[in-house]
Amino acid sequence: MDLATIIGMVAGAAFIALAIFMGGSFSQFVDPPSLMIVIGGGLAATLIRFPFAGVISAFSTGGKVAFTHKKVDPRELIDKIAEMGDIVRRSGPLGLENVEVEEPNLRKGAQYIADGYDAAFIREAMELERDHYITRLSEGQRVFKSLGDAAPAFGMIGTLVGLVQMLANMEDPSAIGPAMAVALLTTMYGAVIANLVCLPIADKLSAKLEVEEINQTLIIDGIMSIRDGKSPALITQMLTAYLPEKARENLEDAA
Repeated sequence: MDLATIIGMVAGAAFIALAIFMGGSFSQFVDPPSLMIVIGGGLAATLIRFPFAGVISAFSTGGKVAFTHKKVDPRELIDKIAEMGDIVRRSGPLGLENVEVEEPNLRKGAQYIADGYDAAFIREAMELERDHYITRLSEGQRVFKSLGDAAPAFGMIGTLVGLVQMLANMEDPSAIGPAMAVALLTTMYGAVIANLVCLPIADKLSAKLEVEEINQTLIIDGIMSIRDGKSPALITQMLTAYLPEKARENLEDAA
């Protein structure tokens, strides 16, 4: 599990709840019409902007990225690729069939080499797989960004609805309170949903996209180096270009 996401959301919700309890009754901040306007309106606007299948896929991708911790260390990838290159030089391409590889695309590339596919096919297939994966992450980021933009906007719409209802029933004092609740709570709901859920997940997907694009390109170049029969030392030297400067310095010191 990604503890950062869980701790952040729980802490944010807890601070809001604590402020509510310290200032009054929690029931004062529960208003179904306000939730309906913000959540229903935000989802409706998102469905208008994106295909239905894309929205469903974005929720699945966003949930996996936000709540599961699947960090791939490029240094570990380089070490694994160098190890695979050494196996190919000693035992031939078929030696990769017995190597355990956790990363899915690296495992697929190893299988391509073991099966004897030519270099052009391997590169094209792996680049296509990388591009599809990056596109899914990008689509998920755009969907959550859209939800984050729509929630406050529908909060303002709910505020206008509540104000209209209040002004239309000024002669009935009992109707002013519920109308004012809709006017104020929709703005709060929109701000909370956008800033505590949707926009943070969109930013996490954006960061994941950048990291994964680098890692997947590293894997492709590593697989092609193995396919070309390069030595493990040369493979490591070539792939260190993908590491941050500090990690490159540590690798050189270790060498």
